[in-house]
Amino acid sequence: MLAIHAHPDDESSKGAATMARYSDEGHRVRVLTCTGGERGDILNPQIEHVDDMSRTRQEEMAKAARILGVEHSWLGYVDSGLPEGDPLPPLPEGCFALQDTETVVRDVVEHLRSFRPHVIITYDENGGYPHPDHIKVHAVSMRAWDAAADPSYHPELGEPWEVKKLYYTHGFVSRRFELIERELTAALEHSECSDVPRAALDRLSMWKAMPDIYPRVTTRVEVGEWFERRDDALRAHATQVDPDGPFFVADLDIQRRVWPTEEFELAKSRVETHIPETDLFAGL
Repeated sequence: MLAIHAHPDDESSKGAATMARYSDEGHRVRVLTCTGGERGDILNPQIEHVDDMSRTRQEEMAKAARILGVEHSWLGYVDSGLPEGDPLPPLPEGCFALQDTETVVRDVVEHLRSFRPHVIITYDENGGYPHPDHIKVHAVSMRAWDAAADPSYHPELGEPWEVKKLYYTHGFVSRRFELIERELTAALEHSECSDVPRAALDRLSMWKAMPDIYPRVTTRVEVGEWFERRDDALRAHATQVDPDGPFFVADLDIQRRVWPTEEFELAKSRVETHIPETDLFAGL
């Protein structure tokens, strides 16, 4: 299995428990990170400054990969940052989102033909959310699916390889956040979770208001046993998450009871399978 992500930390917030489960079950799982995350802001209020963001994020990524039990490779491009403003400012010269798509496809195809995964995990056409690097990852992944299997496409990159299934990861399902928020609100009213920060609960409400992508979900993987590893991996990206923030606001027992799965959408398949699925390797 190969999960193609834009930045270090994306792998730990989108499908991490699924990767940990499959790794534990004996599958080879690799994360391919397209950029170094150099332009990431420090989101942890306990960290005021880092001397070298690029090196720090490399170290954080290595720690997260160890926690999840996955292999890891860098594609080597430069983070585009998240543009903000109205109108949006231009993207930085030389950043990943501005790279020629075919150039990046060639690099990804080389990884596909070398690692030879049966399953790819990537983002949908909106990037999961509209970050320019995420949208670029989608475009590259879809093109690489075809190119890696084409004998005429850069034969010097290795023997052609047909990936069997390609999934979009859907980590921000609004129904999940709605159910978790409901449980936490009830617990707060009964003083069972008095340590839950109200700001974090408000952030859950914001996620709950996101467009409902649940109708697109084809595959729900049971991974409640791996939620702790997921959270530990995300905390390993210490510059990028608030340890008291919304990712960690809900007790794991509540999450396991209310929503013990991670969600995916089967976007491409070269094998017969039956929807809905509970296994990314179904049909293989």
